[in-house]
Amino acid sequence: MKIALITGASSGFGLSLAKMLDNAGFAVIACARRLEKLQELQAELKNPSLIYALDVRDKNAVFEVAKNLPKQWQNIEILVNNAGLALGQESFENADLEDFEIMIDTNIKGLLYTTKAFLPHLERGGIIFNLGSVAGAYPYPGSHVYGGTKAFVRLFSHTLRNDLKGKDIRVTTIAPGIAKTEFSEVRFKGDKARADAVYDGTKYLSANDVAKVICDIAALPKHVNINYLEVMPVSQSWAGFAFEGK
Repeated sequence: MKIALITGASSGFGLSLAKMLDNAGFAVIACARRLEKLQELQAELKNPSLIYALDVRDKNAVFEVAKNLPKQWQNIEILVNNAGLALGQESFENADLEDFEIMIDTNIKGLLYTTKAFLPHLERGGIIFNLGSVAGAYPYPGSHVYGGTKAFVRLFSHTLRNDLKGKDIRVTTIAPGIAKTEFSEVRFKGDKARADAVYDGTKYLSANDVAKVICDIAALPKHVNINYLEVMPVSQSWAGFAFEGK
């Protein structure tokens, strides 16, 4: 049985990826906070699956799930650290300190917990996908803490590759650009009009686009490692430097 574990599997990239890997013959372990969404997903999957209502910020809960996986589910081939979020886009001085803490706890500490907890289940080889963002490489107004957390993802992934040398475990950071999922609704705390305005006039990535990239990388020969991959829609490129007027 080929097994993939996905965090943040109740929506967006994680949801699309769970369905795509299921179609590719994987048994999926789907983790997310919203149990009802996971139950809906499980009802659609054709292959055996497990679901866990799990908040990756809860260190004890993450390690408890890893420790108590049924024996036949313990040989994980693909681990996808997808759970993550942005909150707010105000300038640093006007932003909410609690939002900073939630982003750090989810995007950094949650990533560390899940990687540390489930790594022993990949000891026979496999691939770890960590979801970064182009915000981790290119700043934009209001991306201060969110971008910082995603810059951490990239460097952590590179360093993890060093530490796993000789174990036949691949590590890849996927850094998407603008993609229409629940991301902006979460960022703007349910303000759908503000979230929708982000995508006005833009041909954005879909969750399926990113899931397809992950599946294609996972299918590469096992001696091939993609270290870091940015994925943007053609409509998105880079802004120039900003200069203050005199």
